[in-house]
Amino acid sequence: MNIPNTLTFIRVALVPLFVVVFLLPYHWSYAASAVIFGVAAITDALDGYLARKLNQTTKLGAFLDPVADKLMVATALVFLVFRYNDHAFFAVAASVIIGREIVISALREWMAELGARASVAVSNIGKIKTIMQIAAIIVLLLISPKSPDWLLAIGYALMIFAAVLTLWSAVVYLRAAWPALKEKS
Repeated sequence: MNIPNTLTFIRVALVPLFVVVFLLPYHWSYAASAVIFGVAAITDALDGYLARKLNQTTKLGAFLDPVADKLMVATALVFLVFRYNDHAFFAVAASVIIGREIVISALREWMAELGARASVAVSNIGKIKTIMQIAAIIVLLLISPKSPDWLLAIGYALMIFAAVLTLWSAVVYLRAAWPALKEKS
């Protein structure tokens, strides 16, 4: 066990805490769930940085880190879909984001089986997509019934932008993998 893996395990442990706080019927639960999600996002950035900086990369960390990321993002999106259930576009955007994560995770696994995992390594568009998803989710978590309409508009705009970047990054990864997939099929 090392510091990066500990941070990843903390992120996994934050998921049930997030769920409980999100569902609490108190006015402060909006901000608290956003803070928990934000802490999870910080541990995501920090664990990868520390793993490289301290030369503490492990196979467990390489496996668990993306699982922890997707678990927290998918959980937050599912709960936000219920909160914003009167906006169909929100459910579509959340489905696009979660679906892309599943498809690209499977693609990476398949490419690893083919010995070509490097062709679907994390790209800059993937990193920007992640930042936009985190920003959208945090803003949307912060919104309470007393929040101004402009904050909701910002949250929706960020969510749409995150969904567009998500689709774009999926296309980038699929195009990068296509030659190896075509050759091996």
